[in-house]
Amino acid sequence: MKLHAHFLKSAVAPEHFPLSAAPEIAFLGRSNVGKSSLINALLGDKIAHVSSTPGRTRMINFIELRQKLESVQPDLMLADLPGYGYAKISKEISAEWPKFIEPYLSERQPLRLCIALVDTNVPPQASDYQLIEWLKHAGRDFLVVATKSDRLSGNKLRNALNLLKREHRVEEILPYSAENGAGKSELWKVIRESALTDDAKNKRD
Repeated sequence: MKLHAHFLKSAVAPEHFPLSAAPEIAFLGRSNVGKSSLINALLGDKIAHVSSTPGRTRMINFIELRQKLESVQPDLMLADLPGYGYAKISKEISAEWPKFIEPYLSERQPLRLCIALVDTNVPPQASDYQLIEWLKHAGRDFLVVATKSDRLSGNKLRNALNLLKREHRVEEILPYSAENGAGKSELWKVIRESALTDDAKNKRD
């Protein structure tokens, strides 16, 4: 199903968050994990800014999705959160976390799912583990997605995914490639399932 994407706004404080009841999906990950590339590949459009310089995303960027352009309200909202873990800006991001990132993750009512991105090609990172543990303790639904999976294949990919699952203490990790589209349909399926209202879920069940 075709969705029309539109960049809505950036926010650096809770009072700047959009007043929307549309179900929201948040994307989180270390700097240069491929977050913007993943979002653009999902949407089939260059909405999220892709940069070779780590840490360029310093705000929460909100993207509206509509099935019909004329719809007054969006059907879905994506939130692109600041990257973390890059040495030159890690202290600044850490300082910003309690100001607007933590309130967003802990209090944002429309937020249905957090997509935690990890890099298939690097060893498990402590900062990723800390994020995943934080989401667990906050009671947020989340899915760990392993980006850049096209750079590995066969046993190397399986071994990398098993190591990430073991070290991050999760049962599932979805491999994804913005280059060849691997994992795209599976990720959209999870997003759509999460975006269903409770009433819709009850009717389906």
